Amino acid sequence: MEACHPTQQSNVTSYGPTTVAIITLEVSLGMWINAFLVCVLCIAWVKKKTLNSNEKIWLLLGCSRISYLCFSWVSHFLSKIYPNYLYAHIILPLVAIFKTFSNYSNLWVSACLCGFYCIKIANFRNSFFIYLKVKVDRMVPWLLLGSEIVALAMGIVVYDLMETAQSSNLTFTCQENFWEARIKMDKHFFSSFFLTGFGYAASFLAVFFAAVFLLFSLWRHKRTMQTNSMKDLSMDAHIRAMKSVLSFLVMFSINFVCLILTTIYAMKKENIMTLLISIYLCAFPGVHSLILIFSNPKLEKALLKIFSCVKCEFFTK
Repeated sequence: MEACHPTQQSNVTSYGPTTVAIITLEVSLGMWINAFLVCVLCIAWVKKKTLNSNEKIWLLLGCSRISYLCFSWVSHFLSKIYPNYLYAHIILPLVAIFKTFSNYSNLWVSACLCGFYCIKIANFRNSFFIYLKVKVDRMVPWLLLGSEIVALAMGIVVYDLMETAQSSNLTFTCQENFWEARIKMDKHFFSSFFLTGFGYAASFLAVFFAAVFLLFSLWRHKRTMQTNSMKDLSMDAHIRAMKSVLSFLVMFSINFVCLILTTIYAMKKENIMTLLISIYLCAFPGVHSLILIFSNPKLEKALLKIFSCVKCEFFTK
């Protein structure tokens, strides 16, 4: 096999270093935010010896997002700086299975959180909804387990697709063959894109319907209070949950669009659009976790306390 030319190897794409620099900053901040969330919940778990259903979902969500950000950074770093190493026989399938597992875990646990808010806070007289409201705390561990099983299954499927594609002699060593080989491999990954899109669509629909039901419940509850000229504490709960779910719905909708654009641009060379997509996909886990933190008074107080301590340490030096 011929060796790659040094200048070709160091000039994979003009957007490579810029993308890696921005994504590294995003990943660092996102991992810090989610690590804070996980640490606070773990401390509460040790003190109380138990966690409520909401905290269980948040804990798993924080762990899955830390994992997703970590493997996303590895994937972007290798694909932008050392693409020939990423497309080596063993590296690509390993990165793919861990990134896919953590990504789907993040998506489905997020959908579980929105569904939990809807069932726990919304008020409907339907007998099935009342049954769900009574049993939801017992269902949460099983829903989280099911989410992880689905994520693992998708990771295994993607790993098998990578193995199948690479077994078809789609390997290369020289940089001039990189884009040609990548296009060939991306064509083999069409089924992977389809499965990924299906998973995104299913989780998006879960979030969408949870937001719609919560919105309808809030509107009906508000109308009832206006009719009776009274206020209720559940109104505040509705508003807080609605802000959290609607913000996630907007961000998740953009995330879904980014998935479609990722599929469209998968067979093309790096450009400004792929750069923007990568930046948003890596920013999403950290920004949404920050919204969740500020929607919870205890977590917000703990975070502001840390900021005040860091500020005092900074100005005293």
